[in-house]
Amino acid sequence: MGIISIEQLPGRLAVGKTLAGLDLGDKTIGVAVSDRGLSFAHPRPVILRKKFSLDAAQLLAQLEKDNVGAVVLGFPVNMDGSEGPRAQKSRAFVRNMAPLSDLPFVLWDERLSTVAAERTLIEMDFSRKKRAGKIDSAAAAFILQGALDRLQSLGRADRS
Repeated sequence: MGIISIEQLPGRLAVGKTLAGLDLGDKTIGVAVSDRGLSFAHPRPVILRKKFSLDAAQLLAQLEKDNVGAVVLGFPVNMDGSEGPRAQKSRAFVRNMAPLSDLPFVLWDERLSTVAAERTLIEMDFSRKKRAGKIDSAAAAFILQGALDRLQSLGRADRS
């Protein structure tokens, strides 16, 4: 399906489906999935990147298992709002996924998400070694939670 805006998402998400959040890295893909009520983001194990076809197959299997109806992809814009090479990699990822799945993708500004996720893990007293294994999924959960909160505020605006 390709890229849609967060405002288009409520009309495209079937009842009972969940949302997934992704944090794309060069070595891993952090994954988080919402509850069916679209209130809370829950981290999932990271996907260790090998080659696109294998990564995509593993990701799609996880998304199907979690009954995902749309994906929120962390979009790494620069601090000034411009798009750099990492943002282009994210757009390429969505282009490559489009022929494999009908799931819509929402690009979500992920500035400082990894920093916020790391702070949270530090506050939870995770050792440096344990943080390294959880940071990408924690960042994905942070990205997804931001989108879920936005969806909640859109719902409140519709009821006003």
